[in-house]
Amino acid sequence: MRHVISVILQNEVGALTRMTGLFSTRGYNIESLNVAPTDDVNLSRVTLVITGSDGAIAQLNSQLSKLVDVVGINDMTLGDHFERELLIIKIKLTQKTKEKVYTAIKEYNAEVLDNSMDSFTIQLTGAREIIDNFIGVITTLGVVQALARSGSVSVTKGEIILSSYANQNLSS
Repeated sequence: MRHVISVILQNEVGALTRMTGLFSTRGYNIESLNVAPTDDVNLSRVTLVITGSDGAIAQLNSQLSKLVDVVGINDMTLGDHFERELLIIKIKLTQKTKEKVYTAIKEYNAEVLDNSMDSFTIQLTGAREIIDNFIGVITTLGVVQALARSGSVSVTKGEIILSSYANQNLSS
């Protein structure tokens, strides 16, 4: 099963390496990794996507919560959450496909960043499936020159906040 894990981590040298090392030493491939600042300059939010059985990921999360640098952790896929990704794609267009590209942009509510025929650049934010579908459509309409995806970012729905994974599971 695909798991989206959100971690609040001390913003210190080596903290991310120690955290990701836990995954690699246990043989898990990180499919997506996103690190960004929070409203506290001493903390960063790390969102990562990994695949594994629910039990194995629960054990991994428990071990992750024991790392000194980890302040809070939440397996987003265990509850209601919002998950989004950013795509920026640059394609070379022809006059023949330009109208179809604009139709796709409107359909997916994307945004044009550069409308040059040789480097037509589009931005789209949405769920992973929407991003995948949009890429599928756009790649048939022009030659892809560059494609960048942010990886998943996620927050829980409602008033739930990140807390100690151990505390979450004790209260369950």
